[in-house]
Amino acid sequence: MAKTKQGKKDLDSYTIKGTNKVVRVGDTVLMRPSGADTLPYIALIHSISSSNKIHVRWYYRPEESLGGRRQFHGAKELFLSDHYDVQSADSIEGVCVVHSFKEYVKLENVGSEDFFCRFEYKAATGAFTPDRVAVYCKCEMPYNPDDLMVQCDDCKDWFHPSCMGMSPGQAKKLDHFLCSDCSSDNDVAKRPNKENKIESKRRKR
Repeated sequence: MAKTKQGKKDLDSYTIKGTNKVVRVGDTVLMRPSGADTLPYIALIHSISSSNKIHVRWYYRPEESLGGRRQFHGAKELFLSDHYDVQSADSIEGVCVVHSFKEYVKLENVGSEDFFCRFEYKAATGAFTPDRVAVYCKCEMPYNPDDLMVQCDDCKDWFHPSCMGMSPGQAKKLDHFLCSDCSSDNDVAKRPNKENKIESKRRKR
């Protein structure tokens, strides 16, 4: 009677080569890039096989997408793509954390291993989900958590200091702020105060 060939068993975890760090299915990992000057690739582990292979779903950086990096993209922003792949587990360099956008903007301190994702990305077409997000300021741009923004006391909308004719230093000294539409003389109201009540939008959301 012929023997039935058994399939290769999936593993629950893998110890990163040369370390004592353990990664599991569902973890996000840094993968060794092809070039010495290239940033690590970032992938979500879907499965780990006993043959030292991992099935991953790639995250793309904005500059790796068809549209490229835009002004509102944060430095730590990633897109969860529909690009799946099989890689050697030995190419894992470390572990990172990809937060939701809401979680990321609440972080008091952003570490080197912290990233965020607010879009899913179709690699073949360059389409994003969701295809629309909230926009702010006169420039009507989505929020970049790396940028300082100030909130109008009247309309409660958020604005980039540069779009309001201010420097970041001036914006940080504001006690109150009215946008040009809300200001009675159609001019930006600037009232310095020792207490800094206008902060990065990261801490306001």
